[in-house]
Amino acid sequence: MFAFAEYQQYDALGLAELVRSGQVSPLELVEAAIARIEAVNPQINAVTYAMFNQARQAAQRDLPDGPLRGVPFLVKDLLALVAGAPTTSSTRLLKEWSPTIDSEMVRRWKAAGLVILGKTNTPEFGITPYTEPALFGPTRNPYDLARTAGGSSGGSGAAVAARMTPIASGGDGGGSIRIPSSVNGVFGLKPSRGRTPTGPINYQLWEGYAIEHVLSRSVRDSAALLDATAGSDAGAPYAAPPVERPFLEEVGRDPGKLRIAYTTRALIGVDEPPDPECVRGLQATLKLLGDLGHEVVEAAPDVDNEAMAMAFLTILSGQVWNDMAETAKLMGKKVSRGDFELLTWVLGHLGRAFSAADYAGAIRQMGYAARKVGPFFQQYDILVTPTLPVPPVLVGALQPTESERRLLNAVSALHASKVLTGLNLVRPLALKTFSYIRYLAPFNVTGQPAMSMPLHWTDAGLPVGIQFVGRFGDEATLFRLAGQLEQARPWAERMPAV
Repeated sequence: MFAFAEYQQYDALGLAELVRSGQVSPLELVEAAIARIEAVNPQINAVTYAMFNQARQAAQRDLPDGPLRGVPFLVKDLLALVAGAPTTSSTRLLKEWSPTIDSEMVRRWKAAGLVILGKTNTPEFGITPYTEPALFGPTRNPYDLARTAGGSSGGSGAAVAARMTPIASGGDGGGSIRIPSSVNGVFGLKPSRGRTPTGPINYQLWEGYAIEHVLSRSVRDSAALLDATAGSDAGAPYAAPPVERPFLEEVGRDPGKLRIAYTTRALIGVDEPPDPECVRGLQATLKLLGDLGHEVVEAAPDVDNEAMAMAFLTILSGQVWNDMAETAKLMGKKVSRGDFELLTWVLGHLGRAFSAADYAGAIRQMGYAARKVGPFFQQYDILVTPTLPVPPVLVGALQPTESERRLLNAVSALHASKVLTGLNLVRPLALKTFSYIRYLAPFNVTGQPAMSMPLHWTDAGLPVGIQFVGRFGDEATLFRLAGQLEQARPWAERMPAV
């Protein structure tokens, strides 16, 4: 039987090579992953639905001869449909609901040879940057169980960090791959809009702001799986630009001398100084970039950060109402306060109260901002920022305070026609939330690729991610730079205490 300790030493491509060379079987990898999940999941609560028997059966059949054949994999419990397995989106109404088909991304993950072992935790409908749903409870950080695993792909981030699987799926509509990558010390890339498919049911996700990919231990795993899943599917609203060569071939290629901008200024939400630890991480990264021969310049896109926050709130709340309405309809019910968490309900209630003109105006506001960002990347190859303005915070720290909950309850009790009168009361809470993702959400709007790399660690051993943003469609440059930085400042040997 494959030694358990050895399983944790390999990334996904490394495990796939062991299978390919006959040193281990897919079933042995599945058993090693199951043993690891059973050992650590009670502490971190990353996996909310186990598919162990299905995984064992799949591993004993003829798996597709893909680049990651036999590698254990976990799927975020949001967007990604796995036929016959519950897809709850962490909302109570969907606890017993299972789709009858695989989504296109799941189909492509399976075609790559991955073996799905279960579903990972996420906030209700993926709307918060922390993973603490009422349905399943909080996911905890493997480096400090008192701290957050981030969100909305928090379960996946914690699972990869804890070595349950070397790679797991995520979705990013406002930072939801990059946030958990940062706080869990793993690699996470949000691809360009249209790079991966959204079908066969969804047309676009959050006006095109959201996209699925993975969180991984290594850069090359992310590149290899993007090669396996890239490309639009039938009926897609758009497609990302074609690439010159496979992304995996970009990892290890010389990126050349890049012109790199950096900033700590907020791009959405309230502009406040980031934590000194995040600044130290950024400064150390900038020095490393300079030592590697890149030109580093302080500069930032000129965007109205508070206007973007309120526009994002308008769009998000409209999407949340539709998520609630479609979920209730699917289950043969009417939308009811008792079926959803308080924050979800208030956001949806706001979305129902906004007019079509409000929603259209918010989309235009986002478009104006995106038009300012585009020319910025004609001057610079890359923008570097802290991924987050603070190191990993305590579980519950980002939840509404008791006074804020009283406020939200008051707004939720208003009739729809009067909900907008509560908007000014909700505004400070919204700006507070968006300030946490101040460097992330704008690039969901623009559709640009962006990645978080675990390049800094606090004295207490907590990971602090650094974000790199590239031009639209240019994941290649990001992967070249990521490979260079991974070699210069490796992190693969770091292990959480859990």
